[in-house]
Amino acid sequence: MALEPSEIDIAPFIDHALLIPTATKEQVEKCCDEADRFRFAAVCVYPSYVRLAADRLQGKKPKVCTVIGFPTGATTSKVKLYEALEATENGAAELDVTVNLSWLKSGKTDEIYREMAEICEETGQTVKAILEMGLLNQKEKRFAAELLMDAGVSFLKTNTGWYGGATTEDVALLKQITGGNLGIKASGGIKTHEGAIDLIMAGATRLGTSRGPELIRQREKN
Repeated sequence: MALEPSEIDIAPFIDHALLIPTATKEQVEKCCDEADRFRFAAVCVYPSYVRLAADRLQGKKPKVCTVIGFPTGATTSKVKLYEALEATENGAAELDVTVNLSWLKSGKTDEIYREMAEICEETGQTVKAILEMGLLNQKEKRFAAELLMDAGVSFLKTNTGWYGGATTEDVALLKQITGGNLGIKASGGIKTHEGAIDLIMAGATRLGTSRGPELIRQREKN
């Protein structure tokens, strides 16, 4: 039986993100401690802080996630693979990999498939492919989602947050395309507890946000 919106606990859906360029060691540690305290699904930090986060969260519930080829996806496949393998070695259990949208727009779909399939196979970790939905038309969204499913990714992620945010329409589209066989991470612009619930009801199985504690507190005030 489906849960009613009022019954949903958003904490287990949240990837607690700290992806500002000026993030310090102390801020990363605080992010990890908040994720543990609120029992979020994961923290999402830059690759340079993966080992710190993994050490901080050792034996704790939240997983360590990092971003690969972020935010443009335009680095070479060899660089992305090296970045993904190094992050895995340092303790990342989940990899949010930005798709090369230039390749998608140029019709280089074989290259996208090979890049993602190789990262999935070589790392053996949970790979979330970042689609940047706000930069794609409907045909491109559908084609990219189907291609990435075939490549073996575990999640489709709507946005980086740098070029627009998640919408319930995009989440619903991804759910329809995947038939519930893949995770869907809604990311970017999630500012309210109500908005988070709307995305979950549309089909999101993860929420990427830097406002996790704030969203939890909003519910507690109501």
